[in-house]
Amino acid sequence: MPINTGLPPNWTIKVSKTHDKEYFFNQATKESSWDAPYGTDTDELNEYLRKFKENGKRPVINKDGQIRVSHILTKHKQSRNPKSWRNPDISITREEAINITRDNLSKVLKGETSFNELAESVSDCSSHSRSGDLGFFGKKQMQPPFENAAFNLHVGEISDLVETDSGIHIIQRTG
Repeated sequence: MPINTGLPPNWTIKVSKTHDKEYFFNQATKESSWDAPYGTDTDELNEYLRKFKENGKRPVINKDGQIRVSHILTKHKQSRNPKSWRNPDISITREEAINITRDNLSKVLKGETSFNELAESVSDCSSHSRSGDLGFFGKKQMQPPFENAAFNLHVGEISDLVETDSGIHIIQRTG
């Protein structure tokens, strides 16, 4: 059975450090609430929260230890392999890649474009042809910063910028 939080788009689960209690956070509007947002599938949410608590209040992972993510990669001239399907000779700086990626993240969170559409059109990874989908993977299969960020996301949640030897990423957990 696929893992789903039951939350509407852009909503994720956080834990209050002061109260050690879950709350709900909208990544687009920065709104937070102790109560589940409108449009939540409460049965799915309650099942997810049960597993979340059993997992030490950490994002729920599939029984086989794997998760599924999509990502958007922006390479720069210091990247491990500074070329892509879009550009055979990437010459932008790391700082330019960070700014481009930050702008792309903002567009997704504001709803100006979907994660999948942006991955297809601007990602420097060959996964662009699959809307950024990297499929399922387990621990020790990705570069450590990428893995750490991905395994700390709830299904549907989008990461902040993640830097690896490959470039600057935005990650969305999809399973």
